[in-house]
Amino acid sequence: MARPYLDPAPLPGPGQWVGQDLVALTLGMDAPLVMRAYVNAMFPMPVDDWIGWFSPVRRGILPLDALRVPRSLRKSARHYQVTVDRDFDAVLAACAGQDRDGGWIDPDVVAIYTELHRAGRAHSVETRTPDGRLVGGLYGVGYGGLFAGESMFHDPQAGRDASKVALMGLVAMLRAGGRPEQRLLDVQWRTDHLATLGVTEISREDYLVRLRRAVELPQPAWVMPPDWRTGCLPTASLGQ
Repeated sequence: MARPYLDPAPLPGPGQWVGQDLVALTLGMDAPLVMRAYVNAMFPMPVDDWIGWFSPVRRGILPLDALRVPRSLRKSARHYQVTVDRDFDAVLAACAGQDRDGGWIDPDVVAIYTELHRAGRAHSVETRTPDGRLVGGLYGVGYGGLFAGESMFHDPQAGRDASKVALMGLVAMLRAGGRPEQRLLDVQWRTDHLATLGVTEISREDYLVRLRRAVELPQPAWVMPPDWRTGCLPTASLGQ
């Protein structure tokens, strides 16, 4: 494996990246550095005692007209409400508390993304039962027409589809911001699970081109549209 860039700061540009997903290591990070990374196609993740900065060679994205919403999920969505930025702290805590291999949401990550949320850069989408109980959600970082998804969760007892419903709401909100074909919903890596939702892979080079275009767009309103259950659907599926 090639050696990544190693320096406390600053982060390297694409011309210095090696041919692997991990492109840099630093001793630490702060909110401005994290934000700078996102708008330059990188994202952080702890690696042992370092902060690793990743720019995947094959990047996972969800085109906003490609979300797969089967009939069963449409029916499930009728039983939930979706909100935006109502309870970022709870969503972040729930994502951090999930029992998953390679969990990366440590106290430093919590502190930095909370700071970004207070600055209007990190956002949460919450899925709730009709009585207001939080049963799922996701969070990520927004800049212009970029939304970089970080993590999602669902309550396995009360919210089996709740994280998918949160994604429905997110897609509807981003599409409502205008020019959906140029907006960029980044999910870092394509997994088998995410592929079932419509996530695809593009090259790092293609991602950089799309990113430069996306960050020039106005940000969405960060308000859930009232028609989010249908606003997330691919145009070809409307009326089915």
